Amino acid sequence: MQRIMVTGGAGFIGSNFVRYMLQAHPDYTIVVYDKLTYAGRLENLQDVAKAFGDRYAFVRGDICDIAQVEATVKEYAIDTIVNFAAETHVDRSLMEPGSFIQTDVYGTYVLLETTRKFELERYHQISTDEVYGQVLEGRSKETDPLAPRSPYAASKAGADLMVLAYHESWGVPVTITRGSNNVGPYQYPEKVVPLFATNAIDDQPLPLYGDGKQMRDYQHVFDHCTAIDLVLHKGEIGEIYNVGTGTELTNLEMTEIVLKTLGKPRSLIQHVADRPGHDRRYALDVSKLRDLGWESRYTCAQAVEETVRWYQANEWWWRPIKSGELYRAYYAEQYGHRLRSS
Repeated sequence: MQRIMVTGGAGFIGSNFVRYMLQAHPDYTIVVYDKLTYAGRLENLQDVAKAFGDRYAFVRGDICDIAQVEATVKEYAIDTIVNFAAETHVDRSLMEPGSFIQTDVYGTYVLLETTRKFELERYHQISTDEVYGQVLEGRSKETDPLAPRSPYAASKAGADLMVLAYHESWGVPVTITRGSNNVGPYQYPEKVVPLFATNAIDDQPLPLYGDGKQMRDYQHVFDHCTAIDLVLHKGEIGEIYNVGTGTELTNLEMTEIVLKTLGKPRSLIQHVADRPGHDRRYALDVSKLRDLGWESRYTCAQAVEETVRWYQANEWWWRPIKSGELYRAYYAEQYGHRLRSS
């Protein structure tokens, strides 16, 4: 397992994983395969290209294009695929669910077919705690039934089931990790923590859905990357591993951490109409991963604070995004009416 194709590797978690793996494994070569949609950006990898040019390559491509996927695997003698490529934002899935089905389900099928055809050493699927649906009490275990409540969550659940089916049907060597809410560097600023951090920096309202008491496990992306690395090397084939801190914050508590870190007033919080089917709580049982010897470095609060400080120090990265027409159009559609009517 030394020549890894990281699909979606120019996105938030994917780019952090690429950086981590190249630093942690000096004998590994990483090929990033990414369509470069709105959230996949070469700026996320510019330091990687400079520091690891001899062990890093980039291919622009769509995981739904089986001919290009196969050609890339052959050209770079890939032995492992780690799939981050996905449409990921619940809010966007409520606007345009079709693209989520295409990328998250059909794209996963293409990658699995390629893994089977070329008899690769491993296929690893990056999934989400949202496939379990909301968990009002207790914690989700890997064996729990799936109960997705948004088009995004449903598309990821479908992909997980396809991954497991390929293992059962053809013995494809697969593993899955289901992560909680990731935060950290290079997260596209439509997601809640970078959205709130960058809005607060500019003294703009923080549009908090509903009562703000929805509970989330905010884990630092570094911790997620170390967990994926561990599962790749020590995880059991055909198994699923939950990844998170095992604790939660309410969204209101998260928002207050953002404001406190930046020294901004609480008056910036603006409660707005909740999104449809907003899950009240996610909570993961991460004991299976801990049994492999993994522990998180950051608490939820530390992860949020560290993320806010990164956005405070890296305006060069996010200001061009937020000033762009594409972002402004999305923000107006998603929050304009909510802010006006709140």
